[in-house]
Amino acid sequence: MKCVAKEYPNKLNQTIVGPDELQSPKALHPSFYGCFDWHSSVHGHWVLVKLLNDFPDLENRAEIQAKLVESLSKENIEGEVAYFSKKHERSFERTYGWAWYLKLADEIKRSKIEEIKRLDANLTPLTDLISQNYIDFLPKLRYPIRTGVHPNSAFGLTFAFDYASAYGNSQLVDAITTAAKRLYGNDRDCPIAWEPSGSDFLSPCFEELNLMRRVLSKEEFLEWNHKFFPQLERKDFELAVGEVSDRTDGQLVHLDGLNFSRAWVLYGLAKQYPEKYGHLVAIADKHLNYSLPSVTDSNYEGEHWLASFAIYAMSEN
Repeated sequence: MKCVAKEYPNKLNQTIVGPDELQSPKALHPSFYGCFDWHSSVHGHWVLVKLLNDFPDLENRAEIQAKLVESLSKENIEGEVAYFSKKHERSFERTYGWAWYLKLADEIKRSKIEEIKRLDANLTPLTDLISQNYIDFLPKLRYPIRTGVHPNSAFGLTFAFDYASAYGNSQLVDAITTAAKRLYGNDRDCPIAWEPSGSDFLSPCFEELNLMRRVLSKEEFLEWNHKFFPQLERKDFELAVGEVSDRTDGQLVHLDGLNFSRAWVLYGLAKQYPEKYGHLVAIADKHLNYSLPSVTDSNYEGEHWLASFAIYAMSEN
């Protein structure tokens, strides 16, 4: 709650083509202005909806619902659509923010709370725009983006695939499936020993695995992963947590996010194929527990976003 309406500090990541575009974060992004950057605000909203859906008796339920209704109004979402529709902002939040937005839309659609479910109609224009942005962009993406931060293409496709498959967007499902197989289908021997880099919050190896377990059949995936990440099949596989040296540093604290994102991939993999990968839950637990205390350590550098990662990791367990 503290984050979704905290306008400053703010990192706009804006392309400015004229003086009239020098506006406040709230004027530029009337829904998603209040959490340091656009994508953090989006997944901050996702947290609120997720917690309402999973814990309907939350003490401050009425306050949360009122904030969501205010923030995700029809008029505010129209303002977000206007920003995304600018020709010079075509790559804005591509594809990390796009993915989290579709995760938010997914959570709102699945809600049983009438006040929240009604918000889906408000979101529809932006949901449709971002879905189409994926469909238009993916054929142009000739090579995967294997970074451990926002542009990682495997992560950017995973939440979008979940949304599209859950709600029958076959065009988006097909676009993602085709892109995933083209970009990653021939990958072998993921260099997990090279990870993590110093400011990663995503694992290039694990995020790729997480996508491919969705788009491939069981037989296809197990054959592919045996070539891509064979170490995971060993019962004695070990993986050290990402160690954070300074949680007041906005880049170094990314490694807490890495621990959470590794955990959610391992939990999801073990849940889908327990006979093959069930032993990996212990590694996921170790990663989750190392970073969980930092969610509420009062350092805004991590506090404005880590809860989203932690809650998603726990929801995959």
